[in-house]
Amino acid sequence: MTDATSVDEAGATPPPDEGTPPPGGDQPDWLPRITGVGESVGRALLVPALALVLALFVGAIIIMVTDVDAWRIMGEDPLTALGQMLEGVGVAYRELFFGAFGSVRAISETLFTATPLILSGLAVAIGFRAGLFNIGARGQMFMGGLFAVWVALHVELPAVLHIPLAILASIIGGGLWGGLAGFLKARTGAHEVITTIMLNFVAAFLVLWALKTSVFQEEGSNLPQSARLAESARLPPIFGSEFRVSIALFIALGAVFFIQWLLFRSTLGFEFRAAGSSPRASTYAGMKVPLLYTAVMFISGALSGVAGATMTLGLPPYSVTSNFPGTIGFDAIALALLGRSHPYGVLWAGLLFGALTAGGRTMQAAAGVSVDLVIVMQSLIIIFIAAPELVRAVFRLKPIEEGPTQMTKGWGA
Repeated sequence: MTDATSVDEAGATPPPDEGTPPPGGDQPDWLPRITGVGESVGRALLVPALALVLALFVGAIIIMVTDVDAWRIMGEDPLTALGQMLEGVGVAYRELFFGAFGSVRAISETLFTATPLILSGLAVAIGFRAGLFNIGARGQMFMGGLFAVWVALHVELPAVLHIPLAILASIIGGGLWGGLAGFLKARTGAHEVITTIMLNFVAAFLVLWALKTSVFQEEGSNLPQSARLAESARLPPIFGSEFRVSIALFIALGAVFFIQWLLFRSTLGFEFRAAGSSPRASTYAGMKVPLLYTAVMFISGALSGVAGATMTLGLPPYSVTSNFPGTIGFDAIALALLGRSHPYGVLWAGLLFGALTAGGRTMQAAAGVSVDLVIVMQSLIIIFIAAPELVRAVFRLKPIEEGPTQMTKGWGA
């Protein structure tokens, strides 16, 4: 029998010591080594985490540069001016953190802000996985919210039935609006970027018109605003009536786990991902790619529709205006990119953006720093995520070979 010594002499490589980290990897010496079961998860989170650090660093520079009071004394006493700038950065970031997590109200605002972001981010992410670029989350939120409002205003049921029925209506409204874009792509080849952008405008003006009709408008009012929604259709708050976060948070969390199962544990999800990687190969394998396009856009629209319902049924004073989605439909694209089109990634990205937005309000009030800085930091995070090699170069991370994250196919796909 050949012993271990003879095997080594023959040229075989002995197994590495259990306590010795494997060679290569994407971490410098100053970072803790990530090994074992969570290695792939650690690698996936490393670059986004460092991108957040870079964004905070650049944000600190911006705060210092825009400190007008410090610049006024820079020529006379530069050390005092520099100290004042650094103190301003510390106060701003302290208030940013405490505004997001420093109290029950702060946590409530973070979760409230994150809820529709998570749902709409999932909508865009599942489209990315199937090779489709759904820019129509805003329009789908409009339609889902409108359907939910109609049920809230014109159906009389106890809350235990009224709320699920309104959510179901939002799924149908958003799903049909998203599925329309998928159907057009499947039957005519119309690119989903063009159709979803145009459907955003159609939905926005359709909602504006609908809120001026007697079907939705409060009696005696001339404003494009709905009547007050029935109490039985309002999403109940989690922490009490003085806080805004509602059971919509649980709906969003349920959607995360459902999409995770759908994409990575079901046959339909496998077909979605296969069609996103290669529609031609999927067709050759017997998959009905046009039907898959319609189905994935319906599901994407349904998720956005539920996000719209959370903004109508769960937002005091429960009277819907013509711009209730705000910019969430477009923020969803950034969420999906930041979360690398993975449901769990979208969940953490939504919580991060919710914390930045909620904390930014406190930062503006307590530290005198404009809330626009939060938008700057969000943009910087996305830029650094989109350029991982820049992050690796700044932190001297060793390059690793990793497959590309499926986003979309080209215009001619």
